[in-house]
Amino acid sequence: MNDLFENSEGVEQVKIEESIQGSYLDYSMSVIIGRALPDARDGLKPVHRRILYAMNELGLTHRAAYKKSARIVGDVIGKYHPHGDTAVYDALVRMAQDFSMRIPLVDGQGNFGSIDGDNAAAMRYTEARMTKLAEELLRDIDKDTVDFVPNYDDSLREPDVLPSRVPNLLLNGSAGIAVGMATNIPPHRLDELIDAHLIRLENPEAEVEELMQVLKGPDFPTGGVIFGKKGIIDAYSTGRGRIKVRAKTHIEQHKNREAIVIDELPYQVNKSRLIETIAQLVRDKQIEGISEIRDESDREGIRVVIELKRDAMSDIVLNNLFKSTQMQTTFGIIMLAIVNKEPKVFTLPELLDLFINHRKTVIIRRTIFDLEKARARAHILEGLKIAVDNIDEVIKIIRASADDSEARANLMSRFDLSEIQARAILEMRLRRLTGLEIEKIESELAELRKTIEYLESILKSETMIEEIIKKELLEVKEAFSDERRTEIVDDYDDIDIEDLIPNEPMVVTITHRGYIKRVPVKQYEKQRRGGKGKTAVTTYEDDFIERFFISNTHDTLMFVTDKGQLYWLKVYRIPEGSRTAKGKAVVNLINLDKDEKIKAIIPTQDFNEDKSLVFFTRNGIVKRTNLSEYSNIRSVGVRAINLDENDELIDAKIIKPDTKWLFVVTKKGMCIRFPVSDVREIGRVARGVTAIKFKIDGDYVCGATTIENEEDEILIVSEKGMGKRTPASEYREQSRAGKGVIAMKLTPKTGDVVGVVFVEEDKDLMCLTSAGKMIRVDMQSIRRAGRATSGVKIVNVEGKDRVVSIAKCPKEEKEEEEIEAAIEAAGSKSESDTKNNEQGSLI
Repeated sequence: MNDLFENSEGVEQVKIEESIQGSYLDYSMSVIIGRALPDARDGLKPVHRRILYAMNELGLTHRAAYKKSARIVGDVIGKYHPHGDTAVYDALVRMAQDFSMRIPLVDGQGNFGSIDGDNAAAMRYTEARMTKLAEELLRDIDKDTVDFVPNYDDSLREPDVLPSRVPNLLLNGSAGIAVGMATNIPPHRLDELIDAHLIRLENPEAEVEELMQVLKGPDFPTGGVIFGKKGIIDAYSTGRGRIKVRAKTHIEQHKNREAIVIDELPYQVNKSRLIETIAQLVRDKQIEGISEIRDESDREGIRVVIELKRDAMSDIVLNNLFKSTQMQTTFGIIMLAIVNKEPKVFTLPELLDLFINHRKTVIIRRTIFDLEKARARAHILEGLKIAVDNIDEVIKIIRASADDSEARANLMSRFDLSEIQARAILEMRLRRLTGLEIEKIESELAELRKTIEYLESILKSETMIEEIIKKELLEVKEAFSDERRTEIVDDYDDIDIEDLIPNEPMVVTITHRGYIKRVPVKQYEKQRRGGKGKTAVTTYEDDFIERFFISNTHDTLMFVTDKGQLYWLKVYRIPEGSRTAKGKAVVNLINLDKDEKIKAIIPTQDFNEDKSLVFFTRNGIVKRTNLSEYSNIRSVGVRAINLDENDELIDAKIIKPDTKWLFVVTKKGMCIRFPVSDVREIGRVARGVTAIKFKIDGDYVCGATTIENEEDEILIVSEKGMGKRTPASEYREQSRAGKGVIAMKLTPKTGDVVGVVFVEEDKDLMCLTSAGKMIRVDMQSIRRAGRATSGVKIVNVEGKDRVVSIAKCPKEEKEEEEIEAAIEAAGSKSESDTKNNEQGSLI
C-alpha cells in the first residue's frame, strides 16, 4: 500500500500528528489574534471594531436616527465578520450595557438586558447607534491615520485598528479566553486614566507609585468597594493581580429591628441569582438572623433590602453574607493584549506608553494627510492667482487654442504651470474674476501657507506632537469625565468574622518545640474549685513549656523569624484544646518558608503608637520601628527588617514607654548597654543601625534583652554551663555602635557565650544541650557575680556536650499554679492596665 502511494504522482505522505499540530496551531493563532483578545492600542476585539466601523459607514452617529440592530448585524456579518449573528449581536448588546461598560460605546433603544441576567430582546426588536464617545474612537479614520486591510473575501477594506482618542482598553476593560491564555482587564475612571497619561508624557520614567497618585485603581460601572491596594499594585507592576470586591451596603432601622440594604454590587454579579443564593442559605440555616429579602431596585439604582430578626446583629449577618455569597468576589486581573500580532502581558506604564505611541502615529499620519491636502489646494490656488494676474493673456491663449488639450499645453508652456493647475484654470468660472473672488483666492492662499507652515512644524517637533496629544486628551476628559463609582479601601483583613467569635480571655501556651494551644480561662477556674492539678500541657520528653500568657481571643500574636519576616496570628485561630492537650505545631498555622525559624513571639492587644518593636541581628544591627507600622494584618506576613546578606535576626522585643536601655551580648563575651533613645524609630522595611562593633574577628551577637531599671539583673550563660547573675548597673551605659565592655570572662572552662535572659524571680532557666538534654535550673540558686567574672557552674555538661540555647520557663511542676496566679492577677487589673500587657502578662 505504501509503495502505491509513494509511486503515485501528486501524493505526499504527511504524519498525522504533524498535520494535527499544524492545524491546531493555526486555529489557536486565529482565536488569539482574530477573536478573543483585544488590541492594546484601541482596546477592541475584532468583532467590536467591525461593529463600530460598520455603524460609522452607516452614518449612525450619536445624532443620527436609530437603526434596527438586525440591519447593523447584517452589515457586520456580510462585510467584515463572517461568523454567527448571535456572536455579533451579543457583542453589540454588551457595548450598550451601562452595567458592563464603564462608558458604553453603543446607544441602544429597547431591551438590552439587565443586571439580573435577563437577555436582550431579539435583534429585530432593538435599535442602536453609536454614542458620542464611540465617535472619538473613529475620529480621523478618513485621514489615513490607520492601516486598512482586506476583509475576509478581499471585496472591501477594513481598519486594522481604530485611531481612538480614548484609552479604551483600560477605560472599559476587556475579558476573553483564547487558547492557552486569557485576559481580564478591569474598567477604570476616564479622568484618572487621562491624568496618568499626562504624567507619563511629562515624565516617561514615571513608575507605578507615581501613576497611582492619580490612577487610584479600577472603577467598575456597578460600583462596589475594593479592599486593599496590594492586588492593584501587583497588577499595575507585573500585569497580574487579584483584588477583593465587596457590595456596598448600609444599615437601616425598620421599627424595632435592623435591615441591611445593598446599594451596589461587585462587577458582573447577577443580582437575581445573588438573592436566590441568599434565600437558599437562609432556608438551609447556613445563615441565620434574616427574616425577609426584598428587591426594591428601580431605574434609579439597586436596592436590595435584607430584613433581620429582632435579636440578630447586623455586623454578624453581613460578615456571613460576605463570606458565603457573591456579595464579595475576587477579580483576577490579567492585563494581556495584542501588540504587533503577538499576545503579551503588560504593566500599567507599558499600556500607557502603547496608547501614547499610537496617538503619536495617528497625529503624524493625520498631519501628513492634512499637509498633502493643503499643499495640493495651495498649488491650485497659486495657479489660479497666476491666471487672474494675467487674465487677458490667458483668455487670448484659450481662444487661440483648438481644444482643451491644446489650451492646457499652451498654458503650461507659457506660465510654467503643472497639469493640475492648468486644468483648474480651464475649469474656472468667469464669476471668479470679480474683485471679491480674487481677494478670496489671495486670502485662502495666505491661510493655507500658514497652515502648511504649522503642519510642517508639527512634523519636525516631538514636543508639539506631545502637546497636541495632551490637548486632545484634556478635551476628552472635559467632555466625558464623571465621578468615581468604586470605593477603594486601604486595609483588607481577610474577613475573619471576628464579630462571630466572643472576645473572651484565653491561656495561650507555647512549648520549646513550637507547639501552641489555647485554653479558656474558665477551665482553670473550674479546676481551681475542685482542687489544683500539676500538669498544664502534655509534652514530649524533650519538650517543655517555654512561655504562656493571658490574651483575649481577638488579640494578635506576632511571630518574628530569622529571615526578618513578621507574621500575625489571631488568638482565636489557635486551636482550642484541653488543659492536658499537646497543641498544634505553629508551622501549620502560619506560612513559614521551609528553612525559616521563629525567633520571637510577641502578643499584643493593640498597635498603639506609644509602643515600638526593636529587632536585633547576628551582625550587630539594631532596628526600632513603631508598632503601628505592623497593624495591617496579612496572612503571608510582611518584611519586618531588611537584612544584609549573611545576616539573620536573633531576637525581637516590644518597647514600652518605661523601657530605658537595650542590652546586647556577643558570642565572644562582649556586651553593650545603650539608651533606647539612641535608636530612633525608622520605617518597617529599613535596615537599621549598628548596635555594637565587634572587637574580635568572627564574633557575632548571640542574645539581647531590654532593661527598665538599673537594679534589674541579667543572667548570662556559656557553652560549658557557666553562668552568672549581674545587676544591669555594672554594665556602664555607652553610646550605640561602641565596642562594648566585657560581659563574661571567657576561658577554656567556660567556652563561648550562649545567650542572655532577664532574671525573673518566679521563673526557672531551661538549658538545652547539643546532646538533646534539657536541664532546668532555679534562677535563685545562681549566685550574683561581677561583670568581668566567669561566673559559677550552673549546668553539668560532659565530654563534647555543650549548652546550645537557653530559655525561661515556669517553675518546675508549677505550671498550672502559675497560670492560676496569672488569671487572678489579670482579673484584678483595670481595663486600661490590661491593654498594656504585651510583656507584663508574659509569664
